[in-house]
Amino acid sequence: MAPRKVIIDTDPGCDDTLAMLLAFAASPQDLEVLMVSATYGNVELESCLRNVVSLFYHIEKEIEWRKANGRKVGFETLLKTKPIVSVGPEHPLSDTKLMADYFHGTDGLGGISDSHPHLSPADTWKELFDITKAPKDPEIDELRKELESPALFTPSQVPAHLEILRLLRENEPNTITIVAVGPLTNLAIAAAEDPETFLRVKEVVVMGGNIYEVGNVTPVAEFNTFADTVAAARVYALTSPSPHSTMPPVPPTPAGQKADQAPPPYLQPYPGTLSKQLNVTLFPLDITQQHEISRGEFQSFTAPLITAGSPLAEWVSAWLNSTFRKVESLQDDVSGDAVGLHLHDPMTIWYCITQLDPKWELVRDEDIRVETSGQWTRGMCVIDRRSRRKREVDLEEEISSDHGAWLSAKAGNRLSRCVGSPGTGIFGTYLLEKIFAS
Repeated sequence: MAPRKVIIDTDPGCDDTLAMLLAFAASPQDLEVLMVSATYGNVELESCLRNVVSLFYHIEKEIEWRKANGRKVGFETLLKTKPIVSVGPEHPLSDTKLMADYFHGTDGLGGISDSHPHLSPADTWKELFDITKAPKDPEIDELRKELESPALFTPSQVPAHLEILRLLRENEPNTITIVAVGPLTNLAIAAAEDPETFLRVKEVVVMGGNIYEVGNVTPVAEFNTFADTVAAARVYALTSPSPHSTMPPVPPTPAGQKADQAPPPYLQPYPGTLSKQLNVTLFPLDITQQHEISRGEFQSFTAPLITAGSPLAEWVSAWLNSTFRKVESLQDDVSGDAVGLHLHDPMTIWYCITQLDPKWELVRDEDIRVETSGQWTRGMCVIDRRSRRKREVDLEEEISSDHGAWLSAKAGNRLSRCVGSPGTGIFGTYLLEKIFAS
């Protein structure tokens, strides 16, 4: 079976970084990572991009160390296919920008750019993504020679949503999976730019939302969905047999813009007729919070590697131990080795790697909608829990007895939602063994 081709859309963030490490440590028979698209989210865009570059920088050092010490090299997927790294937007489509730096640190990795400056690559990497420079610019070539990490990735000066569309055009339909572990802004812009090309995607695997669990940024909302509700609502609308039935209202006119001026392209309606419905598989907090790695397990696993001189173990320990301390400070009933980190984003990669495992359980064709304008409910994922009979006359329009057209088979979204995995107690060990080639 051919490997699953993936684009990772990310806002790293500690669990995003673990997800990327797991993807690059996969077997090339399972995954082929074509691209990493960086977006704002957990922290400012520049910090997110720095963390992507830093990841490659430390993988490069780890590979050298493993080779020098006769260890299993690992990272086979990355060594076989060098992914593109491209940059997305700095802010959501219309909402006020929200970040999670209170949890991830101002740099996204527990503040290690200040506490451990020797673990960060030189700032010259910024020039690699300068959109004013052509890809063959001699200055760019010189910068690539100065940095070790570009040996493992190809920096792009093209906006991320355009790179996503290019890859979808250049590959056969239904062969690329987009793994979205941050706000869905990049995806929403790509879908608005060229809906039919975007619908060439095989599957969009999303870490986001919460259905029955409480939220992690408000009582009712999960961070990635809350950070750009309009983007999430627009992407999910493409799963509907009638996308207009769940499209979010156009946001109020920004200050300084005329009220009768058309909304920007990324907020305009989709065409009336589309060739297919988008395939979205959602990993909400309900399932991801059941999977975690404890401080005790992580430290006992990595301590011998740090002693032996593993650059990757040293780097990951620096920011993950900071994260464990943050988790501990936010909880009253857990401390010491029992403190755990929920493996939200890595679960999406685990699913992509082990796609044929029959233990994955999905609820399919679920009408999940995103609230974009509520005062207290923004970012909430709404489903119909009523035991109401579906309409006998199956029109997509709203009627007086069915506000929102929840009871129509021709309206509403159609998402798949993960409700079961190969095992809640095994994922932490699997993750560590894959990343550190044990």
